[in-house]
Amino acid sequence: MAHERVLLVDDEKLIRWAIRARLQEHGYAVGEAEDGQAAFALLGQEDWDLVLLDLRLPDTTGLDVLKRLRQESPEVSVVMMTAYGTVEGAVQAMKLGAFDYLTKPVNLDELLVVVQRALETTNLRREVRRLRSEQREVHGNVQIIGRSPAMLEVLELVRKVSGSQATTVLLEGDSGTGKNVVAKAIHYGSPRADRPFVTITCSALTESLLESELFGHERGAFTDAKVQKKGLLEVADGGTAFLDEIGEMGMAMQSKLLRFLEDKTFKRVGGTRDIEVDVRIIAATNRDLQECVREMRFREDLFYRLKVIPIRLPSLRERREDIPLLLQHFLDHFNRELRKSTLRASPAALELLQAYAWPGNIRELRNYVERVMILEDKETIEVEDLPRGMREGAPVRALPAGAAERGGASVPVGAMTLEEMERQAIERALDKVGHNQVRAAKLLGISRDTLRYRMKKFGLLEGVRSEGSG
Repeated sequence: MAHERVLLVDDEKLIRWAIRARLQEHGYAVGEAEDGQAAFALLGQEDWDLVLLDLRLPDTTGLDVLKRLRQESPEVSVVMMTAYGTVEGAVQAMKLGAFDYLTKPVNLDELLVVVQRALETTNLRREVRRLRSEQREVHGNVQIIGRSPAMLEVLELVRKVSGSQATTVLLEGDSGTGKNVVAKAIHYGSPRADRPFVTITCSALTESLLESELFGHERGAFTDAKVQKKGLLEVADGGTAFLDEIGEMGMAMQSKLLRFLEDKTFKRVGGTRDIEVDVRIIAATNRDLQECVREMRFREDLFYRLKVIPIRLPSLRERREDIPLLLQHFLDHFNRELRKSTLRASPAALELLQAYAWPGNIRELRNYVERVMILEDKETIEVEDLPRGMREGAPVRALPAGAAERGGASVPVGAMTLEEMERQAIERALDKVGHNQVRAAKLLGISRDTLRYRMKKFGLLEGVRSEGSG
């Protein structure tokens, strides 16, 4: 039985009675108002899911009520009703945001269908609002961890850029320095926070696919274009598009991006119509774009168009005083995620962590903390928990996020291959849980099927229990 609330606004009592009776038969809660003043009194007192609104009211017009409703309650669907239905009235109501338009005498069966569809739209709008609210909650206070002078300068720039009208920002810095986090901080700290934040990695796609992803395509534009598709720039209208690894973009695509930045319009692939959007572009690169310009691998005009507001993110070795803060941040994060209780690093271990070069920057530190916390159950990270290269003061090779299926171990790495580290992580996890596959998979953060596949690859299946508490 439905419980949605419908407000019926009509000056004819008999019509209100007939519609109310039919709606109540189907479980809807119905409120009534005979004019605009009464309608707004009820709208101010209670929450409604749908408004059925007569076009002509004694004290105002339904269109005036509709305008005010769209401003004050934009999520609530409105269905117009009138005995004076004209094409012009219908078009005007729809332009003002009415969901649908019915003529009197209202067919009650048709009304029920329209009401159901309109309520689905209301619920969808509310779900979008809820998801956006969750996004703001998750990302709105994006934490850029750091108190070093270099990071305080970055934080101040982020604050200024977020509230500005700047439509292009260039983030520069080594891989793993947190450019994605800074891009989100700019977006979710700006008036654009309620609109989409979309990300595309320019190095991950061929030039033709990148063009289609950014600008969209029309049906039939190429062999596999069976339907029209909106590009990410169109999806992000009003919001932010984050173009990661912009230095990997091909020259032809650079030219098309420059044209878009100049006039904010583009054509879908295979299209002829100009589409205008309002999008803030945040581009990121770990390359020296000026050097790429000199080598004629990046357009000079695009470089200067992007570099209206440049923000350089320092490497972790340039902000060693932030390492304890970052370490604690990741410890807190993985304590929650993995339900662990690792509280700190010992003074000796922390000293080594701060002395280490961190070639993979913050990403490497994060991955290291995750590995240790998956494979260790202790309150304090000790020196012996550090990789050999770190203990010896030599930089070890940084692992990509999720390396070895989250099973990279705090074992000597040196010149080990990723497969060797993966095998050792699996062996160590199995030893830790008495060779129980279910518990080992859980410890490693992978499925049992994935674990068995890896074990078969490394010849570790024999003599291992698959179930039981171990």
